[in-house]
Amino acid sequence: MADGYRRRRAFIGSFTAAGGPGLVTAAVHPDTGALAVLGSVDGVPDPSYLALSPDGDTLYAVSETADGAVAAYRVKGDKPVLAGPPVPVGGSGPTHLSLYAGHVLTANYGSGSVTAVPVRADGALAGARSGVLQHVGGGPHERRQRGPHAHQVQPDPSGRWAVSVDLGTDSVRVCTLDGGTPALHREIALRPGCGPRHLAFHPDGASAYVVNELTPTVTVCRWDAETGALRPLTETPVLPGAPAGDAYPSGIVVSPDGRFVWTATRGEDVLSVFAVEGEGLRLTGTVPCGGHWPRALAESGGFLYAANERSGNVTWFAVDQESGLPRYDGSVDVPAASCAVFD
Repeated sequence: MADGYRRRRAFIGSFTAAGGPGLVTAAVHPDTGALAVLGSVDGVPDPSYLALSPDGDTLYAVSETADGAVAAYRVKGDKPVLAGPPVPVGGSGPTHLSLYAGHVLTANYGSGSVTAVPVRADGALAGARSGVLQHVGGGPHERRQRGPHAHQVQPDPSGRWAVSVDLGTDSVRVCTLDGGTPALHREIALRPGCGPRHLAFHPDGASAYVVNELTPTVTVCRWDAETGALRPLTETPVLPGAPAGDAYPSGIVVSPDGRFVWTATRGEDVLSVFAVEGEGLRLTGTVPCGGHWPRALAESGGFLYAANERSGNVTWFAVDQESGLPRYDGSVDVPAASCAVFD
């Protein structure tokens, strides 16, 4: 393997309950973006979503199980090593996590809550969670919205706020930390029945895009970091025509230059490309994802990556700088792949 391959790494999550290997480390080719698996660690069950510390030395993983936990790994080498026992999050089915104000926050889909776990100075987790914010409410979808289902939580670009997206309540919550406990600042209602799943901020810090799993659409919003206010503006379909069945959009990514937005749609196995036009989006095309059931998207080094859960592979795409259209370039096998992050 060329030395250049080891200059950057990707960390790939997977569902061990579906045959996944756990946490996978891969080398990233500096020129082609190609991935080459270096190894895997089965440290916690179902490490479905990952987040890397700013210094790149610690990787955090949810354990998307009924009991729900979060774990920290040292990643200075090619093989991650657990930095202490997993910490229970006090909620079920955590699907997402992020770093905010000296804590790891988890979005717990099953219980519809957000948990905060303090991070020590060395990057390891404190021995226990510091607080939980329980979401309340539901939506009109009889099967999917009987109660809250927090699906994502992340800091806003200013770092002042934490923003959680709840599929079950058709809303986005803006939070702060109060003594280590997530505290609700305001809740923003989206269209009833849309089922918001993930949110991505524009690089200008003034816009945000919410991909809706049940509609399937993207809601364009204005974001005010001074007041922590999100204002929905427009809604754009993720597909050029009506899907044959449930479409299940999943991931959403904004290009680093802010000109394009990409989404993944599991039911159609496609990636969609949108041009950013003022306070709206224009769907410009779709391309096959190179696998089946693309659960998550990531952009790194000018390449787009799709974690295809049911086909068990991660695919990568070169991006046309003029149109934003991804061009399939390759694939690596990772059974039950769920996400990818890059150092």
